Amino acid sequence: MNPGERPAPAILGLQVLLPFAGGYFLSYLYRSVNAVLGGEIAASITLEAADIGLMTSVYFIAFGAFQLPLGVLLDRFGPRRVEALLLLVAAAGAFCVARADGVAALVAGRALVGVGVSSCLMAPLKANVQFFSRHQLPLMNGIILGAGGIGAVAATAPVHAALAVTDWRGVYACLAGLTAVMAGLLWWIVPDGPTAAGGTSMADQLRAIGRIFADGGFHRVAPLTVASLGYFMAVQGLWAGPWLRDVAALAPSQSAGALATVAAAMALGYLLTGAIGVRLERRGLSLTTSAGIGMAAFLALSLAMAGGWVPAPYLCGALWGFFGAASTASYAILTRRFDGTLAGRVNTSLNLLVFLAAFAIQWGIGAVLGRFDRIDGHWPAEAWTLALGLPLLPYALALLWYIRRQR
Repeated sequence: MNPGERPAPAILGLQVLLPFAGGYFLSYLYRSVNAVLGGEIAASITLEAADIGLMTSVYFIAFGAFQLPLGVLLDRFGPRRVEALLLLVAAAGAFCVARADGVAALVAGRALVGVGVSSCLMAPLKANVQFFSRHQLPLMNGIILGAGGIGAVAATAPVHAALAVTDWRGVYACLAGLTAVMAGLLWWIVPDGPTAAGGTSMADQLRAIGRIFADGGFHRVAPLTVASLGYFMAVQGLWAGPWLRDVAALAPSQSAGALATVAAAMALGYLLTGAIGVRLERRGLSLTTSAGIGMAAFLALSLAMAGGWVPAPYLCGALWGFFGAASTASYAILTRRFDGTLAGRVNTSLNLLVFLAAFAIQWGIGAVLGRFDRIDGHWPAEAWTLALGLPLLPYALALLWYIRRQR
């Protein structure tokens, strides 16, 4: 089939969902892999806690900084072309990390990875708007997000097992190769969907971003989504592993298993958030309300984590991962609110704020931990309480704002 042809409905899943799901699998693998590899990298290249936080979180700042131009590119040139080309940038970044011999090279490589995978969620969300009906969006988006959860699972116990046959450099080199292959598959397999952006000027497209940020519905949904998803990505992608080691007192293999449990529950949450949201809407409960309940539950679980409450690490981790996915329903909420031709810019406008928050939280946690002395290689419990607890204050305020605006 030629790239410009629209596929028959029966093969949409194969030609649209699966290739984009593969891209988001890799994106989440990159996002989470340093939770396992961070200690290996720090031992190979001397790094402090703040260096580890910066090296990992620069992915978020690079990812977020590219979101607004990404939205314009997606609406103008289509998700297939944009994601395929950007994945080549990610492959170059992974190769740079694999060859790094200092902090600067690590940071540069992770920044390239961040830019390169910046379209791996936004492109399929745009494609879903093009190829599926509006009432199907929560479910289709959930399938893509579920693939990311599987990528997070792959970044835990499987990566830990891979270290028995290679080192962290080998893992990143393999990721570089897989990313280049995925870029080729997206370019040749995924069809182009209808787009109306090509007939409008760049200035008009940029002005549309201003209208999105000025929208009252965006103001209602964005603060809680940013606080919840930013916190989840920051902790799950790096600090959950050290917390399991220091506070839950798990051995490395146990910690990798617990992280896999979190990631598997997150994948399930991504899949079910959309399906449950659609079912509850049919029964009269809005997607906005069900998403808010999920984000409130995640806040409660995060407060328990910050307080060091670990009666059952695997069960608590599973609940934390499941409800951490609740905030992703906001993408479907907002894309429904706007015209489909703005889908790329709507999603990337929200994603910009989410990833800026994830960067600040992930780096900030490392900065706070770095102010405490380690005891036998472990940060004390009070360090974790302060580091994980501080970002939850604006989270709680955002929840109150969400409830007030919902009423």
